[in-house]
Amino acid sequence: MYDKILVAIDQSEISQHIFDEAVFLAKATNAEMMLLHILSPLEDPYISPIFMQPDAIYPTVPPAPTDTYIRQWEQIKQERLEWLRSLTNTATDTGVKTGFTQNMGDAGRIICEVARSWPADLIMLGRRGRAGLSEFFLGSVSNYVLHHAPCSVMVIQGKTTSNSTVTQ
Repeated sequence: MYDKILVAIDQSEISQHIFDEAVFLAKATNAEMMLLHILSPLEDPYISPIFMQPDAIYPTVPPAPTDTYIRQWEQIKQERLEWLRSLTNTATDTGVKTGFTQNMGDAGRIICEVARSWPADLIMLGRRGRAGLSEFFLGSVSNYVLHHAPCSVMVIQGKTTSNSTVTQ
């Protein structure tokens, strides 16, 4: 069914759910997994050197020394790599051959590039549920990947809580 599954994850609330689903599917199909994390300085919760002064017209770079900013970025990169190593070890312990990579840039484009170069049979990623103006201005990574991926895409919606009862 699938031989190579690319799993695009961040540290959002649904990432653990995406990871669990990916491990389950990889184990069931005897597939190899690649965990992909993308750092983007323009998205939360990352540090950005650009901010708006309350009465400024254009974004500015803060007066804080650049080396402080670079040290903070290096710390974030190392923390994310440790997180990826931990997830990789968890998947490997269940019998799934797993690797990882961390890139910086536009998430949708990088996911598609890695899927093309690895080459993946399936991309698994989450959906934040942006809509309306939020999606228009911030974009939708899952939407971009669905339209540009070189392979099948599985978009995982976060767990939802419901007041409805389930009958059997």
